[in-house]
Amino acid sequence: MRIVEIREKTVSIASDIANAYIDFSKMTCSVVAVVTDVIRDGKPVVGYGFNSNGRYGQGSLMRERFIPRLMEARPDSLIDEANGTLDPFRIWDRMMINEKPGGHGERSVAVGTIDMAVWDAVAKIEGKPLYRLLADRYRGGQADDKVWVYAAGGYYYPGKGVDKLKDEMKSYRDRGYKVVKIKIGGASLAEDLERIEAVIDVVGEGRNLCVDANGRFDLNTALDYAEALERYDLFWYEEAGDPLDYVIQNELAEAYGNPLATGENLFSHQDARNLVRYGGMRQDMDFMQFDCALSYGLVEYMRTLAVLEENGWSSRRVVPHGGHQMSLNIAAGLHLGGNESYPDVFKPFGGFADGIAVEDSWVRLPDVPGIGFEAKSELYALLKRELMG
Repeated sequence: MRIVEIREKTVSIASDIANAYIDFSKMTCSVVAVVTDVIRDGKPVVGYGFNSNGRYGQGSLMRERFIPRLMEARPDSLIDEANGTLDPFRIWDRMMINEKPGGHGERSVAVGTIDMAVWDAVAKIEGKPLYRLLADRYRGGQADDKVWVYAAGGYYYPGKGVDKLKDEMKSYRDRGYKVVKIKIGGASLAEDLERIEAVIDVVGEGRNLCVDANGRFDLNTALDYAEALERYDLFWYEEAGDPLDYVIQNELAEAYGNPLATGENLFSHQDARNLVRYGGMRQDMDFMQFDCALSYGLVEYMRTLAVLEENGWSSRRVVPHGGHQMSLNIAAGLHLGGNESYPDVFKPFGGFADGIAVEDSWVRLPDVPGIGFEAKSELYALLKRELMG
């Protein structure tokens, strides 16, 4: 058993939307195929992966460092002998040879994208959905049969006023989402409050609304927003300040009486440990949003979950960023608290399997081997066209 080839390509996910910090007019994404010599149904098993939105494609890092290291390795050094398949942990170790500690930036995206494809291949070789494989190996065989999800949208874009924002939120509610999320920080506080109140008119109460500043605020602005948001009793107030500014997060937690969320731009278990130590996050109400595809993949993600557990955090307080099927599988297989969803943006990467409806903010997973890309027709067509055509 061996990896025959690893293919990668950069594709565009550009759009006119913007959050408080960046626009997506030139946003790209890496897609990867890990081709094995294992044959199933007369065809080689191929694992697919891609990186989550907000971080650009990382093809050059893959081509220059990570793919060559894997292809130069002895095939038997990458095998999980106990399970008779590829070993994601050995593969991860091989990719990280000669990488200095720290500096958890763009390389974490490159490694995480390949790691996703490896896990897809491993689950396909075993003939199981990834979430079932994870539950069997790491949770005593007990998987969640459905996952809580929320609809992420509410981006800024030209000509989008309050009426269009309300229409967008109504469409999410019509599609089965109870909780929705919008962006803040890209307009004045007064304008953002108008947008928030308009959305609450649609979703019924603040507890059905999350807001996300995407790290835009300094401490004073974060606290000004916190004071204004307190009365709405929101589901959460997300990533107010720079993700590495734990002082902002800590002081915000002391001042704000409702739930906070952060973590999508922290890329290692060491970052997670520092957030727990210094960020003031509260185990009984706040949410962690680490994104597997951006943070060195599932191998590192399990280390992050272990750090949280060691510090008294329940995995149910973890709701990953990304809005895609990999995070959905992790949530179901490792007993996380839910998952983000992108019903209308970042297509075809956002969203879940075809034909599986969201019901009262809960979604089920397809019973197909791997991550389930084959059950999402538009995405699978892109992956095959770009990587296997």
